[in-house]
Parts: sequence; structure tokens; C-alpha cells
Amino acid sequence: MAATTRLERIAEHERNEKWKNPPLRIEMSECINCDACLRHCPTQFGAIFNHGADVVIVPELCSGCDKCLPACPVNCIYPDPEWNAAPDAWWELPLSRLDPYK
Repeated sequence: MAATTRLERIAEHERNEKWKNPPLRIEMSECINCDACLRHCPTQFGAIFNHGADVVIVPELCSGCDKCLPACPVNCIYPDPEWNAAPDAWWELPLSRLDPYK
């Protein structure tokens, strides 16, 4: 059974297989670190985090809903149909006390 809630997806490090859109990714060479995307990511997904100086999207948490796209002033967010699993360090972000979605 697919992980459906955000907490289940975090616990299982698994993307909901029913999501039709690919996850999104941030092209860091174009990003200006304004965090607008983070503020527009719906809390039920909560996929965007500050990771050091970078802003990252955890693909397993991203539904590809595109809510972050109009918020980005430099258009540096792209669909990532060939996505790879998030590195282990990124999974510490939704579990940390710095989780902006708590």
C-alpha cells in the first residue's frame, strides 16, 4: 500500500505512486534563495527545504502540483521526470526542529 500521508512518506522515504506529475527540482545555479517556493509548497506535501545555502525539493514528498512555480521570480524550478531518490541528509530536514511545515 502506497504511503499517502506526509508522515508516512517521510517514514517510508517513498513517493505516492498515484501521483501523475513528476516531482519538481530546483536548478541551484539559477536560484536566488528567496524561499518563495518554500512558502508556497502546500503543507500536505511539505517538500521544499533550506539545506545549507541551497533550497532543495525532496522528490518523494513532491506531488508535482506546481504551486511553487508561479512564486519563483527567476523560474528555476523544473519538472524532474528522471528523478533520483533524495540523499539521506535531506531526510533529516523534515524530521528536524527546523521543519518549516510544523
